[in-house]
Amino acid sequence: MNKTVTPYRDEQATKKQQVADMFNNISKTYDFLNHFMSLGIDIIWRKKAIGELKQDKPKLILDVATGTGDFAFEALSILKPEKIIGVDISQGMLDIAKQKIAKRGLGDKFEIKLGDSEGLPFTSNEFDAVTVAYGVRNFENLEAGLADIFRVLKPGGKAVVLEFSKPKAFPIKQLYNFYFSYITPGIGKLFSKDSRAYSYLPESVAAFPDGKSFTALMDKIGFKHTKSRPLAFGICSIYTGVK
Repeated sequence: MNKTVTPYRDEQATKKQQVADMFNNISKTYDFLNHFMSLGIDIIWRKKAIGELKQDKPKLILDVATGTGDFAFEALSILKPEKIIGVDISQGMLDIAKQKIAKRGLGDKFEIKLGDSEGLPFTSNEFDAVTVAYGVRNFENLEAGLADIFRVLKPGGKAVVLEFSKPKAFPIKQLYNFYFSYITPGIGKLFSKDSRAYSYLPESVAAFPDGKSFTALMDKIGFKHTKSRPLAFGICSIYTGVK
């Protein structure tokens, strides 16, 4: 198993606690930096991931690591489900999501809860689909988190995971590593109170078991028809699996 990478060098706090603290610290600048550093391409990637559920027409969706809600808002717009429930470990991020829900008048369609990916506060076989955008690499125990996602899915329900991956082709690999290792932390330090959060990003991506390693883990948990779909020369990947 890949070594655990944590946001801070704090041996007293678990990865879970550190991730919550990190997102609480950067919640106010998160949306701006997310779009700025990806040059807006993250919006295209989100739409492609949501597109994986178009044929399934899910009525009830769980968005794990929902953050400020951008992925869920996009899913509401494209898929028109009856409801989306968003769960996140960071109250700071959920506070921003709450403001956005109120501003858009979507309180009856989008509900948020403070929750942990490894102990989701829901009954088994409850959701038609579960989505996670840029969240699984922050799980303290990846296998336990995926197993709980599997648990809350209805039989036949689909999980869609969008996550950074590691491009392998020259020169994309070299450009990607340079941007993530030097440019991203620099921009994060300039605009955010928590520069360490943007150094953790490339470290967490480097440590994440992407591609076939991730679909193998989904297979092990019990997902069927697992697929990995690389985007933008492998900078990002969409993973799907059916219960």
